[in-house]
Amino acid sequence: MESSLALGRLELTPGSAPVEVSLAPLLPGAPQAKEKSGQRQGGPPQGRPHLHGCVPLSHQVAGHKYGVDKVGILQHPDGTVLKQLQPPPRGPREMQFYSMVYAEDCCDPCLLELQNHLPKYYGTWSSPDSPNDLYLKLEDVTRRFKKPCIMDVKLGQRSYDPYASQEKREQQIRKYPLMEEIGFLVLGMRVYKVCSDTCDSYDQHYGRGLGKDTVKDGLAKFFHNGASLRKDAVLASIWRVQRILRWVRVPATAHLFASSLLFVYEGLPSSSARPQELTEYNNNNNIQVAMAWDYSLDAMYTTIERQPSPVCQGSSPWQQRSQYHCGKHEEEEEEEEEGGGDAQVEVRMIDFAHVFPSDSHDQGYIYGLKHLLTVLEQILCDAS
Repeated sequence: MESSLALGRLELTPGSAPVEVSLAPLLPGAPQAKEKSGQRQGGPPQGRPHLHGCVPLSHQVAGHKYGVDKVGILQHPDGTVLKQLQPPPRGPREMQFYSMVYAEDCCDPCLLELQNHLPKYYGTWSSPDSPNDLYLKLEDVTRRFKKPCIMDVKLGQRSYDPYASQEKREQQIRKYPLMEEIGFLVLGMRVYKVCSDTCDSYDQHYGRGLGKDTVKDGLAKFFHNGASLRKDAVLASIWRVQRILRWVRVPATAHLFASSLLFVYEGLPSSSARPQELTEYNNNNNIQVAMAWDYSLDAMYTTIERQPSPVCQGSSPWQQRSQYHCGKHEEEEEEEEEGGGDAQVEVRMIDFAHVFPSDSHDQGYIYGLKHLLTVLEQILCDAS
């Protein structure tokens, strides 16, 4: 399968048959900073419904919002997320990226591993009334959570791609001058508060206000439920980000400009914890972790040697990755068996409108991942 991710070589090819639905009505306004927590999770989306049940995604924390921007995100009645395709070349590039990673005949071990870090992709979707308005049909990563806490973090030392105009570059730098130094930016977050049964929301302006001295405390807000810090969620997030870093450090990787990590954890305390135990549960004073904390982060930053694999060798920039073994290492399997990957926490890579194949590492993205891990580690250590 030849990659066509480079600019000027993209083709629009819908991957699935249209579904009958109309997208006429729009919802005005933006979400409130604080909302009462209801029974949205696991049920039909809230808000005035569109024809056949499609509605704007109620728990979206960042990005283009339907009814506010020209493009936006909807939720389908089947629970999937519909991300409206952006204008060329961004939209077609993102669609082709998902189509390549989730191709039925994909046998590249590196791309197959990448599927574990992305939302599931179900092809493209469009309305019979507007067949040219394409949407990416994606998994709603938050759907299985009862009280999802959600955070969108943009990664990398710059948020524009090599083809951006000088005006675009200057605009992005003005938005957050510290991007190159910090390596990541909180675009938005939604945090469930157990005591008040409400959700606090923070937008991109909150993230842009975080500096070198405040980014740690600013990020820690995402893991604080109003009563205590969820150290279990911090630890599980670290474990998942480490896995993504391992994948990114494989040779012959891609450059991911303006891409994000979507963090989700269950805000509702475990039902097995009795009321008098909730404070201790949330503080995790005696938490039993599968991965010992002396498991050095520095070890994760060293280049991992890969053994050649004869499977599905190809000539495209992406398929050249398959020359290296991307399967699970023994230590990863042991961590999973011991419960290192908490089922109550998700960290997924999202937003691929500015992804380009490359024969070199994306040092800016790696820098952002490493600094994000360092900050998460500091949050956990300060709470110990």
